[in-house]
Amino acid sequence: MKLTSIIPTGRLSLSFEVFPPKTSTGFASVQNAALQIAALSPLFMSVTYGAGGKGSRFTFGLASEIERNAQVPVLAHLTCVGQSRESITKSVEELQHLGINNIMALRGDLPEDQLHDGDFPHAVDLVRFIRESWPDFCIGGACYPEIHPESTDRREDIRYLKEKVDAGCDFLTTQMFFDNTLLFHFLYRIREAGITVPVYPGIMPITSASQVDRALRLSHSFMPTRFKSLVDRFGSNPEAMKQAGIAYATDQIIDLLASGIDNIHVYTMNKPDVAEAICRNLKGILGSES
Repeated sequence: MKLTSIIPTGRLSLSFEVFPPKTSTGFASVQNAALQIAALSPLFMSVTYGAGGKGSRFTFGLASEIERNAQVPVLAHLTCVGQSRESITKSVEELQHLGINNIMALRGDLPEDQLHDGDFPHAVDLVRFIRESWPDFCIGGACYPEIHPESTDRREDIRYLKEKVDAGCDFLTTQMFFDNTLLFHFLYRIREAGITVPVYPGIMPITSASQVDRALRLSHSFMPTRFKSLVDRFGSNPEAMKQAGIAYATDQIIDLLASGIDNIHVYTMNKPDVAEAICRNLKGILGSES
């Protein structure tokens, strides 16, 4: 099912992201976790892509299993770093064969100490190629509420984002953030710039102290004092940190839903218990009319 046929829904809902295994031996356990998360009835689920295309077969395999066995619409990530037009064509045609109609078009992380030598310098080039070659696909793109790490300023960042949307993005999903005010300011700026597609805020429940450094390194996110205090207070107690992280993410989600945003995208880190706890905390809110 194309996501354009279910967005906007007018009902408050969550979507979930999972990641594929790095090897075939881990596929069964990841599939089991993904199907448990799918059983929570999200609006859709996204499946991330291996760096440099190395994990594509696991991405597509997991996406197919979710769509076929759980009847949940799937958004398959596709990165273009280091990829040729031929390899991207093969990937898109494979997704088409599997009945997956939604692609998250991303550049992907640049390999360390290597140049980007593929046919698609930026995500906008991938978006444009898919839109022109396979116009029936629903295409998502990424955005950064705080600014893309490689942008020189916010104005440049939004200009490039609009170019990507104009090239064919149907919606955007944000990088993780821990302060909702940053998102609200971002939404105001992009709407002023004429970007009107739906934007799904991405929320990452931080459930262990070890996640903090990695999450901040990957996202370059601002850590509010309230969040720092949470980690300082509960980081040495795994169970307390887990519950505090779930509570913090839940609070963020409730604030976003109350502020008029219909759908929140949750980075589950393949943890069904965390996704289930958030859904339990939102019982009575999810599914209600916005």
